[in-house]
Amino acid sequence: MTAELVRGQNHVLPQTRLEIRVSAGKPIVAGATLSDEQGKVRGTDWVAHPGSHQLPGLEVSKQAAADHRLAVDLGALPEGVERVNVLLALPVGVGGPVRFGALAAPFVAVTGLDGSEVASYTITDLDAESAVVALELYRRQDLWKVRAVGQGYAGGLAEMLTDQGLPGAQEIATEILDAVAGGMARSVAAPPPRTAEGDRVRRTANATGPGHPADGQNPPPGTAPQSRPEQTAHPRPEHPQPGHPHPEHPGGVPHPAPATGGPVDYTHPARRPTPPPAPATTAPPVPPQQPAQAAQPGQPAQPIAGDATGWSMEERLYNQVWGMFEDLARTAAAYRSAVDFAESRMEQELDKVLSDPRSRIGGQGDAAREEARTKHTKLVEQARAALERDLAQLAAESDVVEPALPPSFAAWDNPVWHAYRVPMEIPMALRLGDLHLPERTDLRIPLLVRLPLERGLWIDSGRTASSATASLADSDEMRRLAMDTAVAHAARLLAVYPPGDFAVHVIDPAGAAAPSLAPLKEAGVLAGPPAAGAAAVSETLAKLTQRVDLVQMAVRAGAADSLPPDLDTAEQLLIVSDFPHGFDDRAVTQLRYIADEGPSVGVHLMMVADREDAAEFGPVLDPLWRALLRLTPVPDDHLADPWVGHAWTYEPALTPPGSEVLQQVLGQVADARRAWGR
Repeated sequence: MTAELVRGQNHVLPQTRLEIRVSAGKPIVAGATLSDEQGKVRGTDWVAHPGSHQLPGLEVSKQAAADHRLAVDLGALPEGVERVNVLLALPVGVGGPVRFGALAAPFVAVTGLDGSEVASYTITDLDAESAVVALELYRRQDLWKVRAVGQGYAGGLAEMLTDQGLPGAQEIATEILDAVAGGMARSVAAPPPRTAEGDRVRRTANATGPGHPADGQNPPPGTAPQSRPEQTAHPRPEHPQPGHPHPEHPGGVPHPAPATGGPVDYTHPARRPTPPPAPATTAPPVPPQQPAQAAQPGQPAQPIAGDATGWSMEERLYNQVWGMFEDLARTAAAYRSAVDFAESRMEQELDKVLSDPRSRIGGQGDAAREEARTKHTKLVEQARAALERDLAQLAAESDVVEPALPPSFAAWDNPVWHAYRVPMEIPMALRLGDLHLPERTDLRIPLLVRLPLERGLWIDSGRTASSATASLADSDEMRRLAMDTAVAHAARLLAVYPPGDFAVHVIDPAGAAAPSLAPLKEAGVLAGPPAAGAAAVSETLAKLTQRVDLVQMAVRAGAADSLPPDLDTAEQLLIVSDFPHGFDDRAVTQLRYIADEGPSVGVHLMMVADREDAAEFGPVLDPLWRALLRLTPVPDDHLADPWVGHAWTYEPALTPPGSEVLQQVLGQVADARRAWGR
């Protein structure tokens, strides 16, 4: 049974090999000191920190991060050690908060190696402190215990280490902060845990975020499109293929839509405010969220950002976005079902009136018809009231969640981009645009895809009939908009990866995409000049297909060390402009190979093309078309959710007109790449 400690409380540890897990929502430094019976740290060899992360019986994280796992073997500690102090500090001088009072309360948990939680402690009441002793593991006779300490220091690491009697405390504190600021031992965060319950939250087989438009795939060629009764002019949005059922619906069959407009259910697993049990080898757990602030009796509770399950604030926000998407899908389905029921009931009652010759004329028939219409109006009004209530609650939640999103989840107009700093870890997902339904077009749900990308992207430059904007634009304008969209997506990918961990190549056979590519070229963030002409196109494709071959062979042979020393280990993105102009059958085959095999070894494809223009390649292009996630540069309703199949209008994530945020972010990316020598 887990012990939830308060300050000063202790708890017996059942074993000597443990993990200490920390979650703070923002990057912090985690370390530990060893001390003797008098609580004194004898020297620097009793301090574990990012610059010196291993001691006998102790290992800490090698970088500042929002989540940490510290490994402790109490039986292997040096002789004379009676205490292990777990230290948390803010990375002062590298941007971000300078006091713990500006953060959510840090959460610390002691777990067994199997992930079972022994004791946890939420460190509250911090204000001006920039360093804190979170926990103390100490020996009492033959037992080891853990005590919740929560002692903060406004003077930071130096003051805290001085208080522990460490000689040269100021120097070691400076060394720790310099190591963090210098980015020593940058690492990639572990993926979120995969539990039986959590698979529905974290499944990435379709590359789109859970709950987002099911597979994004286009219907197989030759398949007659389905239509909704109220939208017979347009094809039904894309649905999951049989091989990719949504995890909530075995066999790919969604639950039926509710028949009445009841309130949204906010209790499905991704939105429960307490985290699931921690499995072994998972990322650190996070503190249970406080329940949403109670409103007046009969009113919904006030929403809060991060009110979902997850092992970090990033994952909680990711799951909350998914929950909002599912809730909006289901409440719209309930409303539409209720309206359909009202229409059907009125038609039945009117048919009954008309089937009786005695009631076709005269006052009796008129009264029956008026009664049927009144019932219909009342049912529709009830359904609309329920819809408006649920939409208002979701809009309030969106207003809270949107400002709290990290850069990789945030729209370009979010103020978080003005405080952008090049990250040191890969985020779990990326925002590619927004989704909305006609019931309330201003309620936008972010479309998030998991990272690393597991599918390429097809930016459609064609004039589709389902998009009013696309049908009015000419071909040249659509190609320009599509390329602008591709550049915005590529810039976002460059911005959310650590410096040097993502490379972008461009194929532009005729040079027509030069105006759109200007931000990337001027910032100097491309891997090389855009490939123009048949020879350059062939060289670029050959280089990337060779990289796929080499890495695949090394992985299969278990010989990663045998890769050529000049091989670029960064993730690679190939943007193909103006396809199919300038491409022959061999080039198309290579593109198909990159689309199919590349994502598993870090090579990704982004096609900018018109499906109709590419039809000249015939069936050979169909596998490529189906393998990529189709996005549009203008609003279009080609995506569907996996529960009830709504047509969701997708809008790309573009920078606001006149904004310079893209240039500012790319400038920082370029500076960071130069600093890292990439």
